[in-house]
Order: sequence, then structure tokens, then C-alpha cells
Amino acid sequence: MGNYSVDEILQYVEEEDVKFIRLAFCDIYGKQKNVSIMPSELTRAFGQGIAIDSSSIYGFSTDIHSDLFLHPDPNTLAILPWRPEHGRVVRMICKITYPDGTVFDNDTRSILIKAIKKADSMGLRFAFGSELEFYLFRIDEEGNPTKIPYDNAGYMDISPDDKGENVRREICLSLEKMGIQPESSHHEEGPGQNEIDFRYSDALSAADNAITFKNVVKIIASRNGLVADFSPKPLKDKPGSGFHINISIKGTEDLPYQDYMIAGIMNRISEMTLFLNPKHESYERLGSNKAPKYVSWSKQNRSQLIRIPAATGEYVRAELRSPDPEANPYLTFALIINAALEGIENKMELPEATDVDLFNVPSDNVKGLRRLPSSLEEAKSIARESDFIGSIIPKSILTDYCK
Repeated sequence: MGNYSVDEILQYVEEEDVKFIRLAFCDIYGKQKNVSIMPSELTRAFGQGIAIDSSSIYGFSTDIHSDLFLHPDPNTLAILPWRPEHGRVVRMICKITYPDGTVFDNDTRSILIKAIKKADSMGLRFAFGSELEFYLFRIDEEGNPTKIPYDNAGYMDISPDDKGENVRREICLSLEKMGIQPESSHHEEGPGQNEIDFRYSDALSAADNAITFKNVVKIIASRNGLVADFSPKPLKDKPGSGFHINISIKGTEDLPYQDYMIAGIMNRISEMTLFLNPKHESYERLGSNKAPKYVSWSKQNRSQLIRIPAATGEYVRAELRSPDPEANPYLTFALIINAALEGIENKMELPEATDVDLFNVPSDNVKGLRRLPSSLEEAKSIARESDFIGSIIPKSILTDYCK
């Protein structure tokens, strides 16, 4: 990805033998969709946009007014390296508008852009680094997915126990060719479970990368005769998969921005949980195998909702550990930014650190801690009653998530 102009994109498509351009976007749950156009349609795409019928897309449809337009963002140009080099295929992520040109209310990427602009107006810049976990499962003789793990390796094991090593390598190399920089990769605790982490980037790029990453992982897994599973708890008795989000913030004044940010996130975390953990299985993960149960923070403590990893200088950050990979990154990052800004605006006081292992502590020691919602129904109820959520998330999206 890079900082390209429209003219540069048109020139690139002509000179590099690009035959198909995928215009990518997401439904309200973060599932990627796309429409392919030919190079001859690219000028129209940048000018007027490309019309789509949204009537069958989750959270988009109104049977009366179903026409929407896709407008590609030239800064998101990426080659799809698994497609042929002759007759190349590229992808751009799109803004979604109504026919009159106004931004579509349920375009979750635009909801994040709005949050970023609010932060910019306050002289604040956020950076995000994602850590996404997933399982690799075998497929049966008919090509259908199973729940049989690809290997039985454990945390940071190596080959030959770790059979996912070459798959992760292919994923990382594909991402690099698309302009996305993975930071590290390794086998996770569960059998067939893997993790790939990203370098810090601005909020919009980080969300784009997370969406792209999930698609790339599924494609590379399929090419290797496997299926990638991003669900929060695919195996009942094994570790769940998390979407750990590292957050840093910079401002123009000498203020304890990180403390205010963490206090703001902790203040609104229960209201946000529906969008960070949107499935019933999400709540089977929370509270076990390093997934948090309480609203707490501490340094270097993986039993907490928010931990401050050991780091110095530009690598100082806060890690939010409750979200899972089913979350829509655009909505997730937008909510995090807004909660953080509220904490900064109100100079919220950071509670005392909880320097205990919350997975192995007597119940009397946690009496003063709030719990995260323990079920999807509880999370829905809290979100429905939240003025904070109502000020950020369109009513129609909230209604769909609460169905």
C-alpha cells in the first residue's frame, strides 16, 4: 500500500498488465465483499463510483433504496500475489455512498474515519498493532472443513511438531507483497492454533490490514488443503482465539495521555463488548486461557483486560485483550478511539493496578472489580441502553447486532 494519486493508479494498471480490479468493502460484521471491474471502468469508479445492489448484504439492505456506490481509495492499492502475474489482479478498499454522494450510514470504515478526524481535531494521533489468533483445521475427503487440528504442537513450538510453519511463512510473504508488514509469527497454545502480529500503523491502515489479513489467511490455508478458523472458541476444551489490540497515543501537550486513554476504555468497555465480542462463543472464551474476565489493568500481566507490556520509547503501549477475531476492526477501533478521547477530555483517573493473577485468585480478592458481560444477551442489553454507543454506532447497526 502507498500514497498514490488517481493518475498513478491508472498508469500502473496500464503498465503492469492489470486485467481485474477488485473493489473491496465490508458488511457491518467486518466480512469482506468485493466487486470486480475491468480496467476500462476504473476512470468511472474514481469519478462517479460503481453501483452495487446492497439488498442482500447484512446491515445494508433497505428494500426500497438498495442502490449504493463504491468509491475506491487509491491509497489502498495492493496486488493479489496469489493471482497470475500475467493479467494481474489488484484490490482497492472503497468508501460507500448513497446515490447522492453522501456517505452511507452503515459504512463501518467511514465510522472509523470519523473517529480519527475527531482525534485529529484534538491534536491526538492513535497507532494500533493487531495480534490475531486463528486455528488451522484439516478438511475431509469431500473438501468440507473439520475440527481436526492440523497439528498437536504447543506454544512457540517448532517444526516438525509445528506443521503450520510453512503456512505462516506463505501468509507473511503474501502480506509483504501486498505492502503489509507482519512483525512476528508463531504457533499458539492450542493444537493447530497460530498467531501473526503486525507492526504499528495508523488506525485506518491497521483496520484495513486486519480485514485483509483474515482474507489472506483463509486463501493461503485453502491453497494448502486446510481451513482457517477465526471463531473465538472453535474447540470447547482448548484455548480460544483473541484479537489483541496494542494501542499508543501521541498528543501535542505534556499530559499523561496513556493513563487517561486506559481509564476511558475501562469506563466504556462493558458498553463496547457487544461489538468486540459479537458471537455467543465469544463468551465461552472470556475468563479462561489468558482471556480476561474483569475490568482491570496491570503491567505485564496477561490475566488483565488491559496490560502494559514491557517496552520503552516508541514501543510503549497498552494492550486490550478482550476482543476476538469475529469483531469488525473498523467498529472496534472507532469505539476504542472514542472511549479514549472521552477519558482524555474528562481527565479520567486511572484506577489502581490489579497486580494479581486473576485466573488463580480467591473470589474475595476480586469483589471490588467489575466483570465483563458474561453472555451475548447481557452485552446486547448493555449496548442498547448506552448513550455512548448510540452516539457512535448507527441505530440500524445496533439493531442488527442485537437481533
